[in-house]
Amino acid sequence: MLSAIGLPALLIVAGLIWRYASQRQSLPCPVWLRWLVEMDNPFTRTNRAAVILQHLRLQPGMTVLDIGCGPGRLTLPCARAVGTTGRVLALDIQAGMLQRTRDKARHAGLTNIDFIEADITAAALPPNQADRALLVTVLGEVPDRPAALRAVHAALKPGGLLSVTEIIFDPHFQRRSSVLREATAAGFRQAGFFGNAIAYTLHLEKAESIPVS
Repeated sequence: MLSAIGLPALLIVAGLIWRYASQRQSLPCPVWLRWLVEMDNPFTRTNRAAVILQHLRLQPGMTVLDIGCGPGRLTLPCARAVGTTGRVLALDIQAGMLQRTRDKARHAGLTNIDFIEADITAAALPPNQADRALLVTVLGEVPDRPAALRAVHAALKPGGLLSVTEIIFDPHFQRRSSVLREATAAGFRQAGFFGNAIAYTLHLEKAESIPVS
């Protein structure tokens, strides 16, 4: 077991390595660092899985799109919340992350998860099917954020919610103002805000039409 001092130190070192690598290009969290995103951040409550899910108000039968699902920190709780009549679409560009999630789902006996190895902009998701979508410290890793947000908008049902979580510790941290500006251009409107300027979850509702700029 890591000591109380050792764990924070390890998190800081791992975060610095990832941040340095990400300065050269927009990199998703590498598979070898999956343990870093499997655990809830000890420094902030905002991005803890239980807190994010509480805000989502998931119901049995819903369809959830978990974009950049990584090792399944949110995927599995979502699958349990929507039950056998619901579905979770776990999407990631890294096969290793999807395999980790697949193994955990099998061990947990969850069969309501579909695994998609693709970029959100090339996933060819069925339109107007998802009730909820998740981007948890992922948006900054996407090279074409406007295209990604448009793709999420198309995949959501009218009135569906996109939940964007960002924390300052992430090397790809996105400010609330930037996310809201790009999301509004893609056809979303703000539906809720939780947290503060450096650690927050922003809820965005799918509007029926994309505003004309």
